[in-house]
Parts: sequence; structure tokens; C-alpha cells
Amino acid sequence: MKAAFIEQYGGPDVLRYGDLPDPVPAPGEVVIDVHAASVNAADWKVRTGQYEPAKFPLILGRDFSGVVAAVGTGVADLRVGDAVFGVCEAGQEGAYAEKIAVKAAIIAKKPERLSHVNAAALALTGLTALSAVEDTLKLNRGETILIQGGAGGVAGFAIQLGKHVGARVITTASAANRDYVRGLGADEVIDYNAVDFTQAVRDCDAVFDTVGGDVAQRSFAVLKPGGRAAFIASGAQAPKSPRDDVASLRPPVKRARRPLERILELFEAGAIRVPQIKLYRLSEAADAHRLSESRHFRGKLVFQVR
Repeated sequence: MKAAFIEQYGGPDVLRYGDLPDPVPAPGEVVIDVHAASVNAADWKVRTGQYEPAKFPLILGRDFSGVVAAVGTGVADLRVGDAVFGVCEAGQEGAYAEKIAVKAAIIAKKPERLSHVNAAALALTGLTALSAVEDTLKLNRGETILIQGGAGGVAGFAIQLGKHVGARVITTASAANRDYVRGLGADEVIDYNAVDFTQAVRDCDAVFDTVGGDVAQRSFAVLKPGGRAAFIASGAQAPKSPRDDVASLRPPVKRARRPLERILELFEAGAIRVPQIKLYRLSEAADAHRLSESRHFRGKLVFQVR
């Protein structure tokens, strides 16, 4: 099979495109003919060696959509030919390829009305946003949330989810992305290049940070006493809060079928829509990583594999 992979850690230029052996399903697994896979920040962090040491060659990528091509023993609820989408289990990579073997229990059937490209774009971003907004922050109707980095894939999903919950949504974005995040439902947009958000926002019930670094640390300042903040760009652990009257949380982003089905329910209800997508071929993985790592793009970057 064709795949985009690395044989050493480094910059985007270490990405290779070529042939690797086809996977074989273990018990409880299925092999999927991948039609689309998305690019996530975790991918280039893996590429640069920021996660656990890997065995090379390593195929990158965590979420995908495709068609079941082979079924391992013990799998009774999926058949060859089923269209499915999902996210690799924690610690697994491998979606940047024509085929991938994954546990059947953590993927979901893809409805025909949702394209493979769109399903891949919603998979990990949707799981992450659901885990942060619904499960971790437990955002309620009438509350105010600040979402950092609103034009990104996860944050864009979170904006829509926040509005579906009935919250007031404030987000940070560049002036060029103001209309885009407004279109997602943001009630207020702060241009992070022109305004210090800590001076423009106060008394938030919740913060969802997708940016990290200094932005994460300063986010505590806008919370009201008893507020809570969720972080996905500050490593495996949430940053330590400088305040003892607010909570600092790291969403677990569990891989399971039910949250994927929840994404489909929200899509069907019109509560969320597919983000803006930029398509690449697998052979263009280095270019996709350069753009992803720059953070200067909207929505999602997706590989159209088939």
C-alpha cells in the first residue's frame, strides 16, 4: 500500500511517500481502505519527537474515513463493504495510508450523506470538542465561554457546540477570520493581533484553549470565581492554575463508538457543519504539515487518499 511515513524525527522534509506492507486485522480489528484522513497538530508533534519514542518506519495520522476491507475474528457488527469513520486508539498512528487496521469497537458507520472527506474532517476534531465542551467543562445554557483560536478545526466545532448548548460564545481570531468564526456562531470576536483578550473579556464561566503557550497561561485571568478552563495544546496535563478559585482541566478525548455517533447526531440536527477544508494528496504530506504547523489556516486539512 502507499503511505506517508517517517523514518526519523525532524521537520516536514523527513516525511516520505512510498510503499509499505498492507496491514492484517488482529482479533477484534478491521482493516479499512482509507478514502480520506485529516491532519492534526498531534501529527507534526509526533513527527518532531514530542511523544513516546516510535518504531520506524512510522505512518502518521489519527483520524480517517473509508470502507471495511477485511474483518478479524470476533467482529460481528461490521462487514466488508461497510463505510466507516473514526479515530485511532490512544497511542496508535497510521491514518496517512491506503489501509489501516483498527479496533472495530472504536469506529462508527458513516452515513451515505456524509462524504469520506467530511467525515475525516469531523472525527478527531469532533471527539476533542465534545470531550472538552460537554464532558469536561460541562457547559450549560446561559453561561459564557471564551474559545481560543476560533478558526481552527477543534475550536470551530466547539463554537458551534457552545451555541447549540445555549451558551454565549466569545472567540479569538485574526481579523481575516472574523467573518468565518461569526458564521460558525460566535457572539463576539476578539482580534488577537490588535486586542489583549484579558483586557476585553471578564467573568467567563469557562475557557476552552486550543492555542497553548502564553495564551493558555493568561486565559485564567478571564474566569469568574468558580470558573473552569480546558486545555488541549499544553501537553498531556493541564497547566497549573495560578488561581485557587478556578479549575484547570485536560479533556481525556476517549476513543469510542458512541461519541462518534454523537457527532453524527449533531450533524444531522444541523447543530454543527463541516469546517472549511483544504485538500491534499498523501504525496503532499510535507506541504500539509508546513501549513498545519504554521497555524495560519482555517478549518481542516484533509488528505484525499482514494
